[in-house]
Amino acid sequence: MDLLIRPAAPTEYATLGEITAHAYLQDGLLDFGEDDAYLGELRDVAKRAADAEVLVAAADGRVLGGVAFVPSGGPMADIAGPGEAEIRMLAVAHEARGRGVGEALVRACVERARAVEGCRGVVLSTQRAMRGAHRLYERLGFRRSPERDWNPLPEHLDLTLLTYELTL
Repeated sequence: MDLLIRPAAPTEYATLGEITAHAYLQDGLLDFGEDDAYLGELRDVAKRAADAEVLVAAADGRVLGGVAFVPSGGPMADIAGPGEAEIRMLAVAHEARGRGVGEALVRACVERARAVEGCRGVVLSTQRAMRGAHRLYERLGFRRSPERDWNPLPEHLDLTLLTYELTL
C-alpha cells in the first residue's frame, strides 16, 4: 500500500470527521455513545483545521485516517506547554487498521514538531482503553507522564486521560 500523509483538503473534512466519529463509537470510547457531546467535536474537522494542522493518511484515492497536529501550544492544545507540540484526535478507519496508518500519522506529527523552532517535545492524551495506541506510542519512544494525567469532565471521576510525552 502506497500511503501518503498530507494536509487534509476541505473536501475531505466530512469524510475524516466520519472516520473519527466512527472510530470512537465503534471502539466504545464515548461514555454517552451517540448522545455524547464530544461526537460533534470529532466530526468538526473544519473547526480543527482552523486551529491546528489536520493531516490525513490516504491511499488509492481514499482517506484512511487523520490526526490534528497542534504546534507550540496552539488553540487546540489541551496539555502542551511552552516548547511542546500536541497530537490530538488520531483516528484510523477500522478497515485500514493494522496497516501502519496510525504509526505513519504519529511519525508525521513528530517530524513536524522537529521542524518547529524551539519545540522540545510532543505530548498527547489518550484513554485507558486505547491499549493498541499506547503500544504504538511506546514503540515510537513516547513515555507515560502520569503527573500530567487529567480529566476533561471533572464531574465524571472515571474519565481521567493518560498522557504521553516524547522528548525531541
